[in-house]
Amino acid sequence: MRRVITYGTFDLLHYGHINLLKRAKSLGDYLIVGVSTDEFNWNQKHKKCYFPYEKRKALVEAIRYVDLVIPEESWDQKINDMHEYHIDVFCMGDDWKGKFDYLEKEGVEVVYFPRTPEISTTQIKHDLNKGSEK
Repeated sequence: MRRVITYGTFDLLHYGHINLLKRAKSLGDYLIVGVSTDEFNWNQKHKKCYFPYEKRKALVEAIRYVDLVIPEESWDQKINDMHEYHIDVFCMGDDWKGKFDYLEKEGVEVVYFPRTPEISTTQIKHDLNKGSEK
C-alpha cells in the first residue's frame, strides 16, 4: 500500500483544497492529512482561523479522498510522522516548493502541486474584509 501525506490549515474550505486532496490521493492508496491545530496556527504560523480545529478536522474527514486526519502541532513533527505512518509520498502546494526537500533523506518522495490559481483562503479573507469596509 502506498501512503501519502499532506498538511494544511484548511480554514474556509474551498475547491482549491479539494483539488489538492484529490491530486494527493491520486499518488497512492491511503491519504493522511495533517490539519494544523489552533495553537500551531497562532503560535508558529501567526494565523488566526475562522473555524476551530475540531470543525476543520471534521470537514476534512468528510472528504472522500481522505483516509485519516491527524493534528499538525509543530513544524518538527513531519520527520516523525513519515516514520510513524510509513509514508511513501509527501505533497504540498508549490508555494512551499523546496521547503520540505529534506524529507527525501527519510526515504520519502516529495511532490509539490501547482496551486489552483484563482482561489486561496487568504484571498477569500481579503475579499470578505474589503466588502465589510463599505
